Amino acid sequence: MIKSVAIQGVKGSFHHIVANNYFGDHINIREYLTFDKTVQSLLCDDVDAVVMALENSIAGSIIPNYALLDTNNLHVVGEYYLDIQHHLMALPNQLIEDIEEVHSHPMALLQCKEFFKQYPHIKIVEDADTAEVAKRIARNKTFKMAALGSQLASELYGLNIISESIQTIKHNETRFVVVKKENHEIPQSAINKASLKFELEHKRGSLAAMLNVMSDCQLNLTKIQSLPKIETPWKYAFFIDVTFDNYKNFEKAKTIMEIMTEEFKILGEYKNAKP
Repeated sequence: MIKSVAIQGVKGSFHHIVANNYFGDHINIREYLTFDKTVQSLLCDDVDAVVMALENSIAGSIIPNYALLDTNNLHVVGEYYLDIQHHLMALPNQLIEDIEEVHSHPMALLQCKEFFKQYPHIKIVEDADTAEVAKRIARNKTFKMAALGSQLASELYGLNIISESIQTIKHNETRFVVVKKENHEIPQSAINKASLKFELEHKRGSLAAMLNVMSDCQLNLTKIQSLPKIETPWKYAFFIDVTFDNYKNFEKAKTIMEIMTEEFKILGEYKNAKP
């Protein structure tokens, strides 16, 4: 039974919202400002699970988090898609013309890049976490500084929303995964999605052959991400997500893929959150 969950960020962050939506409000939230520390808390058994963002529909993949999953032999046991609405917030009685700096997580700033082109007087500063900036502004009573964050963050820290939903694309989703040290969360009959990692020989057609295997076994490729191998220049590991209707088809594909690839690894088998 999961009693405690680690999140990157503080209460009011999007990770906090996902943890509550996925596990319920009763869950014990442990806050860490970096993904490295959230993972370390799981490895040290300080928490039962980690909620981790993997990709955003505007800004793309969070590459270092794929490496964290792989190098620490962690397992994806579930996923959650959250509609991300970035609100510009600051202490009360300020207009956007009063704001001199906006501090936020780099991914959040990237998702709102077009909005700030209208306000060249505002300095953009990368920070560790969206909600932590909101909390800091409230604690230090910092005027002329704004944060990007959720409505929950504005409510928790008593900030006013100056401008709502300022992300470039209004339909803005982030895919979060729930991560544990072991993978036996749900029965096999409920599994219809998997995350895999493998390497291929550096020769013509090797990736195409893998795609053919997936197609022949009736797997639907929903994500493919390459990551360079630092110790082997110009060689890449591939991280893929596949969905399927029949687990036996996936088992057949696994058997073939293990033979055809190098360093084949199952990162997770779980229920597809977007059927």
